[in-house]
Amino acid sequence: MNVLLTVMIVLIGAAVVSLAAGWLIAERGHFLLPSSRKFVPGLNFHPTVAIKSLFTYIYHRWPKLILGFLINVVHPYLNGPFKKYVREHYHGKVLTQELAEAVINLDHEIPLQDLGQHVIPFPTARDIVMQLPLDIVAYECGCRSARPVHCEPTQVCLIIGKPFTDFALEHHPKHSKRLTKTEAIQLLRDEHERGHVHNAFFKEDRLNRFYVICNCCPCCCGGLEAMLKYHNPMIASSGYVARVDADRCLACGVCVASCPTGALTAHSEAVVEWERCIGCGVCVSRCSQAAISLQLDAGKGKPLDVSAIF
Repeated sequence: MNVLLTVMIVLIGAAVVSLAAGWLIAERGHFLLPSSRKFVPGLNFHPTVAIKSLFTYIYHRWPKLILGFLINVVHPYLNGPFKKYVREHYHGKVLTQELAEAVINLDHEIPLQDLGQHVIPFPTARDIVMQLPLDIVAYECGCRSARPVHCEPTQVCLIIGKPFTDFALEHHPKHSKRLTKTEAIQLLRDEHERGHVHNAFFKEDRLNRFYVICNCCPCCCGGLEAMLKYHNPMIASSGYVARVDADRCLACGVCVASCPTGALTAHSEAVVEWERCIGCGVCVSRCSQAAISLQLDAGKGKPLDVSAIF
């Protein structure tokens, strides 16, 4: 009996020491970094709140590990209610270049406001919380980093607003850096020139708010892959759709090659497949004849236009 008790004490002690060591590693030698306090429920020990806070912490502390697991293990095998759950609790909203820059150039406070299902097709409402001065941090893209072969550069995710910006800087100082508005807009333009898609991500476990603009390529992005390869529409259209002016179109095929969702074909003229078009605008900037434009389409939802919806 004494031997068994001793073994149990040793095992419990080892577990406690391991957890304590792991926590200190996660907190970079601190008991609790200031930004981490925003991710824990504090005195609210409601199980749902605690679990969401813990998941938020784990996701932001080890994004490459979590996204690699989602990309390689979860998405390929999601079916039925689990597939629907992921779609309804993790969503990207495509931004045109102009709308992405408008978010970065925000010059007035955005109050907490219910967006309902106008901007993002969630069954439950999501909010945007933005306060001035706008805090912006460029961070390592978890999707790109999780791939053995990936697009460059990798530090292209724009985290917006505290406590997320502080968390990235405190926990990942080698993989994040604070940007000015000018630098952030230049990053957006550079990524657009590479043919990548601006996505504003909304996740239930991110304090129910918009917190990042990712610059996504179809070869690396887990959200685009889930939509295009596994038919789980986790990316919502910008609210626009590409239109082709047949009189201007030369059917050169440049737009076809550049479209991240394969929504374009070209024979005698370029043709847009409405269902696949997400209104990103990549094809518009590629067309030397100005034959393609983006037009509002009610069937694609409402644009995330911070200057118009608030």
